Amino acid sequence: MINYPPRLELAKLPTPLTKLEKFKIPSFHGNLWVKRDELTGTEVSGNKIRKLEFSIAHALGEGCTTLITCGGLQSNHCRATAILGAQLGLKVHLILRGEKPALLEGNLLLDYLAGSEISFLPQEEWSSHENFAEGLQKAYLDSGDKAHFIPIGASDEIGLWGYIAAFEELVEDFKHHDIEPDYIITATGSGGTQGGLIVGTRLFGSKAKIRAFNVCDSASYFGKKIREDVSLWKQRYKIDIDEDDLEISTLEGYMGPGYGEADDIVFETIAKLARTEGLFLDPVYTGKAFHGMINELQLGDEGQLPGARNVVFVHTGGLFGIFPQQKYFKFN
Repeated sequence: MINYPPRLELAKLPTPLTKLEKFKIPSFHGNLWVKRDELTGTEVSGNKIRKLEFSIAHALGEGCTTLITCGGLQSNHCRATAILGAQLGLKVHLILRGEKPALLEGNLLLDYLAGSEISFLPQEEWSSHENFAEGLQKAYLDSGDKAHFIPIGASDEIGLWGYIAAFEELVEDFKHHDIEPDYIITATGSGGTQGGLIVGTRLFGSKAKIRAFNVCDSASYFGKKIREDVSLWKQRYKIDIDEDDLEISTLEGYMGPGYGEADDIVFETIAKLARTEGLFLDPVYTGKAFHGMINELQLGDEGQLPGARNVVFVHTGGLFGIFPQQKYFKFN
């Protein structure tokens, strides 16, 4: 039994684990399963809500009435925070990287519709976003309003619980479907989902290997970030785990031009999965990771997923990210 900290019940759980029947990968003769975390709730769909259940519970426990968080213009995490804040009666202040666009669409449109206060920081000033957040916290406190800062993606020692709990849910999925997965695959952008799954394998005694495809930064960055988060997690919650002994495997080579930008093949993969399974990925996170996964599975034992027979892909959401990039899809 895991002694979880305070948690809000915000997501629609458990999400289903489904086997892909019609989408075929050349030369791969195993089974491909998808953990449907895009179904955690219509507006707040995706993986971020699992972390925010713990982050917002912590904020409320501290007596906070405002949430401050940050991310890119089309941040799924910021959109989920904005909507949950509206549902819970909390003020939300977002710090977004870049300039305010002339056209509000996708996640950014939902941020505004949910009533968030939004500050835009140019790319060249982004390195100071945490200092900017501290200034906002002080300003809110001076006006009698206590604000809690949630880092990018809610990926810290508190948010780590989100995918530790998700892994416990996966264990029940595996029992129900009578499978023992060789690999569990996810996209990684801030490290929280990847880190929680890795810790989950240790806590629940799973032999499944966690493999993440980075959509930004590097494998070395995620190794350092996740070990730091786990170190803070074990100190805060008094849990005995050796963060240096964790297997943190981030598969590089599929980031494309950069964060939020994808190659044509990713858009082709998104369209193919949609028409064969009615399953929608996004070009920022899941599309890149899914493309990377199928490419590696096609390589068989010569690729980075050797011995794969049962593979679980964690669909972390991102549907609203399709719309700002609709021009990149090509149809006959």
